[in-house]
Amino acid sequence: MLALAALAAALVALLGAGVVWQVLAFVVAAGGLTFGLRPIARRHLISTPQVATGTAALIGADGVVVEPVDRHDGRVKIRGEIWSARAYPGDSVLPVGSAVRVLRIDGATAIVHQEEIPGLDVPRGELP
Repeated sequence: MLALAALAAALVALLGAGVVWQVLAFVVAAGGLTFGLRPIARRHLISTPQVATGTAALIGADGVVVEPVDRHDGRVKIRGEIWSARAYPGDSVLPVGSAVRVLRIDGATAIVHQEEIPGLDVPRGELP
């Protein structure tokens, strides 16, 4: 911002104005840029990214059971990777081939529940 203010003062000098006008142009430009652009720059520095990354990007993702999943253990394939998994609710057992949705990631374990197709009473993994 100060560099742009110096550029404004240099332009005033090129027009043939005196030192007083150059200093005045610098002060006005520096003040305007500092107080005008600072809130915008601060807002961009403080804002959080809009794209989920890491394990946060997996929440809500669909997967397929590759080893039976219960409350203690199991394996699911999520976005091409095999993850250890636990079923939610804890009393359910998800068979191989069931479609699941990731509820959350607990360490390196995906907490999943069986996904159902809206309008049908049969879970997606049990369709003929």
